[in-house]
Amino acid sequence: MNQKGKIIIVFIFVFTMLVIGTLFADEAAKAKALVEKGVVMAVTKGEEPTLQAIQNVNGPFIDGDLYLFAGPLDRVTMTAHPYKPQIVNTDLSTFNDGHGNFLFFDFAKIAIEDGAGWTEYWWPKPGSDELSHKRTYVMRVPGQDMYIACEYYMD
Repeated sequence: MNQKGKIIIVFIFVFTMLVIGTLFADEAAKAKALVEKGVVMAVTKGEEPTLQAIQNVNGPFIDGDLYLFAGPLDRVTMTAHPYKPQIVNTDLSTFNDGHGNFLFFDFAKIAIEDGAGWTEYWWPKPGSDELSHKRTYVMRVPGQDMYIACEYYMD
């Protein structure tokens, strides 16, 4: 391969990495903004209306592949999840992602210790049993013993 061909391949590689990085940055910004929107509702309208809105698959907290879920700070469970209502109010303390990450503990830990932040773990995509890399933004609701979170796939 000549020098010009090598330069073109490097350019294509760098361009592709920039595009992928931008897409992940956009997803991260959208996830964080959606969480902030949910926290604002929880603070201004209260916990119960917010949990109902989060639970609603046609509600205001579904944005394409992004959606909110919520959990308490004093138990390892979910209090709202639009696509997995079967895990709401279920003990999730022994659940791990198959890679040893106890993600439901991590959500509450981030909310309690940092107020907000990111975590990563593995979770199957809808309709699949294969684990995929996920990233989640978690934020504690001020004045309440709950967190709200949003996640997106990294692959």
